[in-house]
Amino acid sequence: MTPARSSAAARPRSPRGEGERLREEILAAAETLLLRTGSEDAVSIRAVADAVGVTAPSIYRHFPDKSHLLFDVCALHFARMADFIENTAESSDDPLLAIRHMADAYVRFGTENPEHYRIMFMGPSDHTPEQYADEQVLETGAFGSLVALVQRAIDGGQLRPELTDAATIAHVLWASVHGVVSLAVAKPNMPGPPLDELVRTLTNALLDGIRRVV
Repeated sequence: MTPARSSAAARPRSPRGEGERLREEILAAAETLLLRTGSEDAVSIRAVADAVGVTAPSIYRHFPDKSHLLFDVCALHFARMADFIENTAESSDDPLLAIRHMADAYVRFGTENPEHYRIMFMGPSDHTPEQYADEQVLETGAFGSLVALVQRAIDGGQLRPELTDAATIAHVLWASVHGVVSLAVAKPNMPGPPLDELVRTLTNALLDGIRRVV
């Protein structure tokens, strides 16, 4: 009996020079699967290949494994988030108010894109592709914008005089907001205050704790 043809066989081999287009189609298909299922486990190489209409080896020519594929999908979202947060950072002449806006934007992004956030920030480091290694987080536009805002607050005399290391303060602020997002992503049904109230209370506590008292 002749074996049934897979859905991948329906697509002819891409002409020379169309590799980038195929890569974009693969990313789009993986993104659709991730959003539709809400689970990275459902985004297998075979499922993506079937959705695009290619064979699994065609996927591997662009992505060495599933982890690289998923992180590249999420990176597109995080690039947009970084742009949005950088614009937010410029929304106020008051750096502390801009930090508050950044926190709101960060929480909104994380909770509206839970699987993307989980993959990028909540998975084990040994499964993370090299280009998305932990140290790369500190080189993103979003974190750099936060450090710059903290430095502006220091230079403007808005923070307590003993707080002089902008990077350390930024780490504390980010880790705190990350904790809220991680809890919301991992335990979305856990009883507690509404998310906007939780974020508002957190940012009040954080900013009051570092603000210079006059």
